[in-house]
Amino acid sequence: MTANEDQEMELEALRSIYEGDDCFKELTPVSFQFRIGDLDDSNSFLLEVSWPETYPETAPQILLGGYFNNKLSPDTKQYILSKLGEQAEANLGTAMMYTLFEWAKENKEMLMENHQPVTSAVTLISNSEVINNASSVGKKKEKKEQLSKAQKRKLIGRTDNKGELPRGWNWVDVIKQLSKTGGKEEN
Repeated sequence: MTANEDQEMELEALRSIYEGDDCFKELTPVSFQFRIGDLDDSNSFLLEVSWPETYPETAPQILLGGYFNNKLSPDTKQYILSKLGEQAEANLGTAMMYTLFEWAKENKEMLMENHQPVTSAVTLISNSEVINNASSVGKKKEKKEQLSKAQKRKLIGRTDNKGELPRGWNWVDVIKQLSKTGGKEEN
């Protein structure tokens, strides 16, 4: 059999095995996506596999570059790719897609044991919250002193319609002070 005949036979087998499975997606006749884990599982990842012309005599190209895998750290991605590469090398010359997908599903816990989710989006949110908190702290410092009802009534009684005190409002205190300190002639 030629490589193309092997690929056609494996493609038919994959279509029949994964018919109706939402984890498997055929992008083109030589490239596929397979999700390991549930959508809401933080330890799930998406394999992107494409066949070179000489597949299955050469290993398929396996990628973890999809948006779905943004939460994976580069170390975790490298580890998964190296382990899947080892499996692909062990199965060279045979139809290996089903074997690779099932091996990844069975060994998901081992592949993800050192997984530390990347939280760059959370960091951005935290930074904006810090900025918002800093601006709110600044606003709190600028906040006016709270007045009691009696203080507000007294202030309103002394101000005009613009909220300004009338001209000379504090002169009474100046005159009172001057009368106490002197300024009177003694005869």
